[in-house]
Amino acid sequence: MNAFAQNPNFYIFLCFGQSNMEGNAKFEPQDTTAVSRFKVLEAVDCPDLGRKKGEWYPAVPPLARCNTGLTPADYFGRTLVADLPENITVGVINVSVGGCKIELFDKNNYQSYVSTAPNWMINFIKSYDGNPYARLVEMAKLAQKDGVIKGILMHQGESNTGDAQWPVKVKGVYDNLLQDLGLNAKAVPLLAGELVSKEEGGACASMNAIIAKLPKTIPTAHVIPSEGCTAVPDHLHFTAEGYRKLGKRYGEKMLALLKIQKSSSK
Repeated sequence: MNAFAQNPNFYIFLCFGQSNMEGNAKFEPQDTTAVSRFKVLEAVDCPDLGRKKGEWYPAVPPLARCNTGLTPADYFGRTLVADLPENITVGVINVSVGGCKIELFDKNNYQSYVSTAPNWMINFIKSYDGNPYARLVEMAKLAQKDGVIKGILMHQGESNTGDAQWPVKVKGVYDNLLQDLGLNAKAVPLLAGELVSKEEGGACASMNAIIAKLPKTIPTAHVIPSEGCTAVPDHLHFTAEGYRKLGKRYGEKMLALLKIQKSSSK
């Protein structure tokens, strides 16, 4: 589906993180209706789904890998296309690895992190040829032939809980993505979601105080609140309804930022 050759009306968003961006909840029938203007660029081969790496498909879950669940990216995209003009198509690319630290996306030092990763995580990492960051960039460059990258979505932090250096580490990943893809920070904001909230019994809710500091390190970063997004009993992951609500909040924030961009460019 390459009918979008460098189409300025094809808005592309990169998504990365750990299990909550991967999508941990089982999707339900209401989540599987295709929306004509919402696409996913498959980042891995999924023969059982009839999807090939590097090809665009209707964005119905799973959006990360072949057996992942509902993710904030699902309702992020659905929220955007419901509000944007009908000539705008939205595409997402989701490269996420459950349980990973932000260090996995450090293009210069990821090998040392991978060398200490547990076997179950290694299998996830292998699906991206051992380097999720490189796969995200590879897919993003493909997507840039079709459209324009408008934002980056992240949900990560559970595995870095208590790490005061996390904002600086995230900045490193963000800066590398901008540089490797020839992007301008002012035109490509970073949206970072809070972890399961204290009110929902979030096991890593203390990390939200560190996530809140991200805009001080990255002026073009915006924090997406998780308050009221319900969690499952492990207190780490959201329910399907929680993902829908969180995804909608990512979408609403991006819509607001797109409107600001549009008005400032006039």
